Amino acid sequence: MTDTTITAPPVPVKDPVARFFGILLSPTETFRAVVAKPTWLVVALIVIALTGGSQMWFQSTDIGRKATLDETVRKTEAFGFKVNDQAYEAMRKGIMEPAPWRVALSAVTMVVAPLVMWAVVAGILFLVFASTGGQATFKQVYAVVVHSSVVSAIGTVIITPVNYFRESLSSPTNLGVFLPFLPEGNFLARFAGMIDVFLVWWVMILAIGLAVCYRKKTRNVAAGLFAVYGVIAIAFAVFMAMRSSS
Repeated sequence: MTDTTITAPPVPVKDPVARFFGILLSPTETFRAVVAKPTWLVVALIVIALTGGSQMWFQSTDIGRKATLDETVRKTEAFGFKVNDQAYEAMRKGIMEPAPWRVALSAVTMVVAPLVMWAVVAGILFLVFASTGGQATFKQVYAVVVHSSVVSAIGTVIITPVNYFRESLSSPTNLGVFLPFLPEGNFLARFAGMIDVFLVWWVMILAIGLAVCYRKKTRNVAAGLFAVYGVIAIAFAVFMAMRSSS
Protein backbone atom coordinates (compact mmCIF):
# COMPACT_ATOMS: atom_id res chain seq x y z
CA MET A 1 0.00 0.00 0.00
CA THR A 2 1.49 3.33 -1.01
CA ASP A 3 0.69 6.82 0.26
CA THR A 4 -0.32 9.38 -2.29
CA THR A 5 0.05 13.07 -1.69
CA ILE A 6 -2.63 15.31 -3.15
CA THR A 7 -1.30 18.72 -4.03
CA ALA A 8 -3.26 21.75 -5.11
CA PRO A 9 -2.96 22.60 -8.80
CA PRO A 10 -0.41 25.32 -9.48
CA VAL A 11 -1.75 28.85 -9.78
CA PRO A 12 -1.17 30.10 -13.33
CA VAL A 13 1.05 33.13 -13.67
CA LYS A 14 -0.71 36.00 -15.41
CA ASP A 15 0.91 39.10 -16.86
CA PRO A 16 -0.74 42.49 -16.15
CA VAL A 17 -2.66 42.59 -19.44
CA ALA A 18 -4.00 39.07 -18.87
CA ARG A 19 -4.99 40.10 -15.34
CA PHE A 20 -6.77 43.20 -16.63
CA PHE A 21 -8.98 41.24 -19.02
CA GLY A 22 -9.16 38.28 -16.65
CA ILE A 23 -10.95 40.40 -14.03
CA LEU A 24 -13.74 40.87 -16.56
CA LEU A 25 -13.81 37.37 -18.06
CA SER A 26 -12.63 34.96 -15.35
CA PRO A 27 -12.37 36.87 -12.05
CA THR A 28 -12.00 33.90 -9.69
CA GLU A 29 -9.05 32.39 -11.57
CA THR A 30 -7.47 35.81 -12.02
CA PHE A 31 -7.77 36.69 -8.34
CA ARG A 32 -6.06 33.41 -7.47
CA ALA A 33 -3.08 34.61 -9.50
CA VAL A 34 -3.29 38.06 -7.87
CA VAL A 35 -3.32 36.64 -4.34
CA ALA A 36 -0.47 34.23 -5.15
CA LYS A 37 1.61 37.09 -6.53
CA PRO A 38 0.12 40.41 -5.32
CA THR A 39 1.82 42.76 -7.75
CA TRP A 40 -0.43 45.67 -8.67
CA LEU A 41 1.57 48.61 -10.09
CA VAL A 42 1.13 47.98 -13.83
CA VAL A 43 -2.59 47.27 -13.52
CA ALA A 44 -2.94 50.40 -11.35
CA LEU A 45 -1.22 52.47 -14.04
CA ILE A 46 -3.50 51.03 -16.74
CA VAL A 47 -6.59 51.84 -14.66
CA ILE A 48 -5.34 55.36 -13.91
CA ALA A 49 -4.44 55.97 -17.57
CA LEU A 50 -7.86 54.85 -18.82
CA THR A 51 -9.81 56.71 -16.15
CA GLY A 52 -7.69 59.86 -16.13
CA GLY A 53 -7.34 59.93 -19.91
CA SER A 54 -11.11 59.74 -20.39
CA GLN A 55 -11.71 62.48 -17.84
CA MET A 56 -8.97 64.72 -19.23
CA TRP A 57 -10.36 64.35 -22.75
CA PHE A 58 -13.89 65.17 -21.55
CA GLN A 59 -12.68 68.24 -19.67
CA SER A 60 -10.72 69.44 -22.72
CA THR A 61 -13.95 69.88 -24.71
CA ASP A 62 -16.41 72.76 -24.48
CA ILE A 63 -19.24 70.28 -24.00
CA GLY A 64 -17.39 68.58 -21.17
CA ARG A 65 -16.60 71.82 -19.36
CA LYS A 66 -20.17 73.07 -19.74
CA ALA A 67 -21.54 69.75 -18.42
CA THR A 68 -19.12 69.96 -15.48
CA LEU A 69 -20.29 73.50 -14.72
CA ASP A 70 -23.95 72.47 -14.82
CA GLU A 71 -23.29 69.44 -12.60
CA THR A 72 -21.29 71.53 -10.10
CA VAL A 73 -24.14 74.02 -9.80
CA ARG A 74 -26.70 71.23 -9.49
CA LYS A 75 -24.80 69.43 -6.74
CA THR A 76 -24.15 72.66 -4.85
CA GLU A 77 -27.84 73.50 -4.86
CA ALA A 78 -28.73 69.89 -3.97
CA PHE A 79 -26.85 70.39 -0.71
CA GLY A 80 -29.06 73.37 0.05
CA PHE A 81 -26.68 76.15 -1.00
CA LYS A 82 -27.90 78.91 -3.28
CA VAL A 83 -25.61 79.80 -6.19
CA ASN A 84 -25.76 83.55 -6.67
CA ASP A 85 -24.38 85.42 -9.70
CA GLN A 86 -21.00 85.99 -8.08
CA ALA A 87 -20.59 82.34 -7.08
CA TYR A 88 -21.72 81.19 -10.52
CA GLU A 89 -19.19 83.43 -12.24
CA ALA A 90 -16.41 82.09 -10.02
CA MET A 91 -17.43 78.52 -10.88
CA ARG A 92 -17.72 79.36 -14.57
CA LYS A 93 -14.29 80.94 -14.74
CA GLY A 94 -12.63 78.12 -12.80
CA ILE A 95 -14.17 75.43 -15.03
CA MET A 96 -14.51 77.07 -18.44
CA GLU A 97 -11.25 79.04 -18.27
CA PRO A 98 -8.99 76.98 -15.98
CA ALA A 99 -5.57 78.35 -15.13
CA PRO A 100 -2.60 76.16 -16.15
CA TRP A 101 -1.88 75.32 -12.51
CA ARG A 102 -5.43 74.02 -12.10
CA VAL A 103 -5.00 71.73 -15.10
CA ALA A 104 -1.69 70.46 -13.71
CA LEU A 105 -3.23 69.96 -10.26
CA SER A 106 -6.11 68.00 -11.79
CA ALA A 107 -3.68 65.74 -13.63
CA VAL A 108 -1.68 65.06 -10.47
CA THR A 109 -4.87 64.42 -8.50
CA MET A 110 -6.03 61.88 -11.07
CA VAL A 111 -2.84 59.92 -10.45
CA VAL A 112 -2.52 60.29 -6.68
CA ALA A 113 -6.17 60.16 -5.58
CA PRO A 114 -6.85 56.57 -6.76
CA LEU A 115 -3.74 55.27 -4.98
CA VAL A 116 -4.84 56.92 -1.73
CA MET A 117 -8.47 55.81 -2.14
CA TRP A 118 -7.42 52.20 -2.79
CA ALA A 119 -5.20 52.30 0.31
CA VAL A 120 -8.09 53.56 2.46
CA VAL A 121 -10.52 50.91 1.15
CA ALA A 122 -7.90 48.17 1.49
CA GLY A 123 -7.03 49.32 5.00
CA ILE A 124 -10.64 49.19 6.14
CA LEU A 125 -11.20 45.77 4.60
CA PHE A 126 -7.92 44.46 6.03
CA LEU A 127 -8.88 45.56 9.55
CA VAL A 128 -12.41 44.17 9.27
CA PHE A 129 -11.29 40.75 8.05
CA ALA A 130 -8.33 40.66 10.46
CA SER A 131 -10.77 41.16 13.34
CA THR A 132 -12.54 37.97 12.25
CA GLY A 133 -9.35 35.94 12.01
CA GLY A 134 -8.43 36.60 8.37
CA GLN A 135 -4.83 35.72 7.49
CA ALA A 136 -4.22 37.72 4.30
CA THR A 137 -1.56 40.42 4.11
CA PHE A 138 -2.31 44.07 3.45
CA LYS A 139 -0.41 43.82 0.15
CA GLN A 140 -2.75 41.04 -1.00
CA VAL A 141 -5.86 43.01 -0.05
CA TYR A 142 -4.50 46.15 -1.73
CA ALA A 143 -3.77 44.18 -4.91
CA VAL A 144 -7.34 42.80 -4.86
CA VAL A 145 -8.80 46.29 -4.47
CA VAL A 146 -6.63 47.68 -7.29
CA HIS A 147 -7.56 44.86 -9.66
CA SER A 148 -11.26 45.20 -8.85
CA SER A 149 -11.02 48.80 -10.06
CA VAL A 150 -10.66 47.50 -13.61
CA VAL A 151 -14.47 47.51 -13.63
CA SER A 152 -14.55 51.21 -12.71
CA ALA A 153 -12.07 51.99 -15.48
CA ILE A 154 -14.18 50.16 -18.05
CA GLY A 155 -17.24 52.02 -16.77
CA THR A 156 -15.50 55.37 -17.21
CA VAL A 157 -14.37 54.52 -20.74
CA ILE A 158 -17.92 53.55 -21.71
CA ILE A 159 -19.80 56.31 -19.90
CA THR A 160 -17.56 59.26 -20.87
CA PRO A 161 -18.41 59.32 -24.60
CA VAL A 162 -22.07 58.69 -23.75
CA ASN A 163 -22.01 61.72 -21.45
CA TYR A 164 -20.35 63.74 -24.20
CA PHE A 165 -23.23 63.11 -26.59
CA ARG A 166 -25.73 63.61 -23.77
CA GLU A 167 -23.91 66.82 -22.77
CA SER A 168 -24.31 65.79 -19.17
CA LEU A 169 -22.34 64.36 -16.26
CA SER A 170 -25.30 62.60 -14.63
CA SER A 171 -24.84 58.84 -14.71
CA PRO A 172 -26.73 57.12 -17.54
CA THR A 173 -26.37 53.70 -15.87
CA ASN A 174 -28.12 54.19 -12.52
CA LEU A 175 -31.56 52.88 -11.59
CA GLY A 176 -33.01 56.39 -11.53
CA VAL A 177 -32.77 56.56 -15.34
CA PHE A 178 -35.49 53.91 -15.53
CA LEU A 179 -37.71 55.70 -13.00
CA PRO A 180 -38.12 59.20 -14.50
CA PHE A 181 -41.58 59.57 -12.95
CA LEU A 182 -40.12 59.88 -9.43
CA PRO A 183 -40.14 63.46 -8.10
CA GLU A 184 -36.63 64.90 -8.33
CA GLY A 185 -34.95 65.20 -4.95
CA ASN A 186 -37.15 62.85 -2.93
CA PHE A 187 -35.85 59.78 -1.09
CA LEU A 188 -36.73 57.16 -3.71
CA ALA A 189 -35.20 59.21 -6.53
CA ARG A 190 -32.00 59.73 -4.54
CA PHE A 191 -31.81 56.05 -3.58
CA ALA A 192 -32.39 54.90 -7.16
CA GLY A 193 -29.64 57.24 -8.28
CA MET A 194 -27.20 55.47 -5.94
CA ILE A 195 -27.85 52.05 -7.55
CA ASP A 196 -25.47 52.10 -10.50
CA VAL A 197 -24.74 49.18 -12.80
CA PHE A 198 -20.97 49.61 -12.71
CA LEU A 199 -20.92 50.19 -8.95
CA VAL A 200 -22.91 47.00 -8.36
CA TRP A 201 -20.57 45.14 -10.73
CA TRP A 202 -17.51 46.51 -8.88
CA VAL A 203 -18.89 45.38 -5.49
CA MET A 204 -19.48 41.89 -6.90
CA ILE A 205 -15.98 41.66 -8.36
CA LEU A 206 -14.47 42.95 -5.11
CA ALA A 207 -16.43 40.29 -3.21
CA ILE A 208 -14.99 37.57 -5.46
CA GLY A 209 -11.47 38.88 -4.88
CA LEU A 210 -11.86 39.06 -1.11
CA ALA A 211 -13.42 35.59 -1.03
CA VAL A 212 -10.38 34.20 -2.84
CA CYS A 213 -8.01 36.21 -0.66
CA TYR A 214 -9.54 35.04 2.63
CA ARG A 215 -10.76 31.62 1.44
CA LYS A 216 -14.39 32.37 2.17
CA LYS A 217 -17.61 31.80 0.27
CA THR A 218 -18.25 34.50 -2.28
CA ARG A 219 -21.94 34.76 -1.44
CA ASN A 220 -21.17 35.49 2.22
CA VAL A 221 -18.63 38.20 1.37
CA ALA A 222 -20.94 39.66 -1.27
CA ALA A 223 -23.85 39.74 1.19
CA GLY A 224 -21.74 41.75 3.65
CA LEU A 225 -20.49 44.20 1.03
CA PHE A 226 -23.93 44.75 -0.49
CA ALA A 227 -25.36 45.28 3.00
CA VAL A 228 -22.82 48.06 3.58
CA TYR A 229 -23.56 49.45 0.10
CA GLY A 230 -27.28 49.48 0.89
CA VAL A 231 -26.78 51.26 4.22
CA ILE A 232 -24.60 53.92 2.60
CA ALA A 233 -27.11 54.39 -0.25
CA ILE A 234 -30.02 54.74 2.17
CA ALA A 235 -28.14 57.13 4.45
CA PHE A 236 -27.09 59.30 1.50
CA ALA A 237 -30.60 59.30 0.05
CA VAL A 238 -32.12 60.33 3.40
CA PHE A 239 -29.52 63.06 3.90
CA MET A 240 -29.95 64.51 0.40
CA ALA A 241 -33.75 64.33 0.57
CA MET A 242 -33.68 66.23 3.86
CA ARG A 243 -31.34 68.85 2.38
CA SER A 244 -33.62 69.27 -0.63
CA SER A 245 -36.73 69.76 1.49
CA SER A 246 -35.08 72.22 3.89
